[in-house]
Parts: sequence; structure tokens; C-alpha cells
Amino acid sequence: MAWNEPGGNRNDNDPWGTGGGRGGKDQGPPDLDEALKKGLDKLNKLLGGKGNKSGGSGGSPSGGGSAGGFGAILALAAIIFVGYVVFQSFYTVDEQERAVVLRFGEFSRTEPPGLRFKVPLIDSVRLVRVTSVRNAESTGQMLTQDENLVSVDLQVQYRVGDARAYVLNVRDSNQALAYATDSALRHEVGSSTLDDVLTEGRAELAVRVEQRLQTFLEDYGTGLSIVRVNVESTQPPDAVQDAFREVQRAREDEQQLKEEAETYRNKVVPEARGRAQRLTEEASAYKEEVIERARGETSRFLAVLGVYENAPEVTRERMYIQALEGVLSRTSKVLVDTQSSDNMMYLPLDRLTNRSGAGAGNQSSSGSSGSGDVDIKTLSDQVIQELRGRQDTGVRRSR
Repeated sequence: MAWNEPGGNRNDNDPWGTGGGRGGKDQGPPDLDEALKKGLDKLNKLLGGKGNKSGGSGGSPSGGGSAGGFGAILALAAIIFVGYVVFQSFYTVDEQERAVVLRFGEFSRTEPPGLRFKVPLIDSVRLVRVTSVRNAESTGQMLTQDENLVSVDLQVQYRVGDARAYVLNVRDSNQALAYATDSALRHEVGSSTLDDVLTEGRAELAVRVEQRLQTFLEDYGTGLSIVRVNVESTQPPDAVQDAFREVQRAREDEQQLKEEAETYRNKVVPEARGRAQRLTEEASAYKEEVIERARGETSRFLAVLGVYENAPEVTRERMYIQALEGVLSRTSKVLVDTQSSDNMMYLPLDRLTNRSGAGAGNQSSSGSSGSGDVDIKTLSDQVIQELRGRQDTGVRRSR
């Protein structure tokens, strides 16, 4: 049977300890004042005090109970205070963090990772993550150097480089970063043309913005360090998108024509250079040929000159005959001038040649030509001998 079940004869199982103090007839809630008094008495005994006993001969029971309860409360408060002080005196700094310790609101030190100690109610600690990379975005329309509007979307990756400066120098470092990013971006875009921002100059724009932004953050003392700046998109305003596309197509056509012209130039120029090189080599060869021929003629002339100096008459006559032979070999008539008389001797070489050709038999046309050449030389020798004979005859007659 339960302790509070109706019909029970006794309340021996009463958890409030009332037992049969009221004859087991009181089924109501326990007295809170009495329960609190018992708890304070037990705590006072644990702390070395005396419990509150009614019927003592020395003093008032109510006065002794009040004094014991007040001492217990003070002891409990002291325990709680000491525990709170001990709990607040130690803290942990994570590997990704740095702790900035302020003493009475003034910077004291920066703590590395680990279990650290601080003076409660005097030191305050600010934990700052210094290894994680954070992102900030900036979007806006701005004027370029050639007074054109352009929309730029920018992303900045940064981290905390100096925890002390991040906590103490600037009230809101993230807001300062946003202002500095916007200022650096507008300065660099305002110093560039629209074509540079929209085309190949976009990567260079990101580098210049990163350098200028880092300079601004160092001047402001924000304690932030830029990791990377990415220009995600650059485009003209929506109102001029169609016109800009036309400009882009025209620029692509221009580039295509330039490439075609470059291809044609690469084809034509080597050919022209080859022809020029061939003409140069031919001219050099002709030059060498003329020079060598002139040298040969000079050598031949010098050789003839040596012979001429030894026998002028014979050499001169031989040269004369060779010249006539070269000239008259292409004609069928020869006129001979003799020194013995004023008459000209006519030699019908064509008839002599024909007779010689008829006596040669039936030969081929090429063979006939060769024999004709041989007969002409034979006739020339005969003519020379005849002339010499006549000269000798004339000399003898003169004697």
C-alpha cells in the first residue's frame, strides 16, 4: 500500500519525514519552512556549526536557528563564488584562434593556442580566428576612363593577419574592408578604358585592385590580409547590351580579317623572299662568271702579248688570219687582198664547197655538214699557202 493511499493507518513512508507527528491524519503538503530549516541545519553541521535544537536551556530557539541559517547561506555563497572564480580563471584557445587579452580594457597580450589563465573580472579575452579564409563580395556600376558605364562583380578572399589590430584598431573591420574594396575598385576602373575592363584587361584589373586594397587595409590598420581578388564578371549596363554585342561582333570580324591577312602575308612574303634570294644568287653567279671570263681574257691577252713581243709579225698575221677565219667561216664568198698588185682575188668558196660535197658521196646531212666544215678549213689553209707563196714570189722579184 502506498504511503499516501487513503485508508492507511500510518504514514511511516512519508518522504517529508513527518511520520506520525500528526497522528497520521495530516494528508496535506509538507511545511516548506520546516524543510528549509532542516536543510540549513544539516549544512551547518557539515561546516562545523551546531544544529538548531529546540528546548535548549541557554537561549531562544528561534534566535539560534536564524543565526545558523545566515551562516550557512554565507558559506554557500562563498563556495559558489570560489567555484565561479576558478571556472572563470581558465580558458582554452583553439589551434585556429588567437586570444587578445585586455586588462581593464587596455591591451595586455596575445595568447597562442592552448590552455590559458586570466584574472577574473579584471581580464577580458577576445578570441579571433586567424587561419580561416573569409569571403567578401562587391558589386556596383562605375565610370571608366573613357566615360562609359560598366558593372563589375568582385569577390575578395581575406583572413585575419594581426589579431590585435583586428580587435582594437577598427571598430568594424569587415565594414572597413567593404569600403576599402569599393574605393580601390572604383579607382582602378576609373583609370582603365571600357575595352580593357571588358576584355583582356580584366585579369590585370584584379591584380591592381588586390595591390591597392592591401595598401588601404595596411594604412587603416585593420589587421586583415588579402589572399586573392577575383573579378567574377564585367559587363555594360542592360540598356546598352545590344549595342555592345554589335561592337563585340565587329571586333571579332576585325580580328578574323587580321588573322587572314597575317596568313596571306606569311604565304606571300616567304615566296617573295625566295625569288629575291634566287635573283641575288643568279646575279652573284653572273658577276662571278663575268669576272672569271675577264680574268681569262686577261690571261690569254697576256700570253699572246708575250708571244707577240717575241715574234710580232707572225703573231699579228696569225691573229689577223684567225679573225678572218672566224668572220668568213659563216659566208660563202672570200675576197683576198694581195700586196703584189691592186687587184682583189675572188675565191668562189661556195662552188668549191659544192664540189667537195658532191665528191663526198651519199652521206647523212649531219655528216655532210661536218665534211663541209673540214673542206672550208682545208681551203683556208690552201689560200694561206697561196698567199704566202705569192708574197715569197713578190719578194724574189723585188730582189
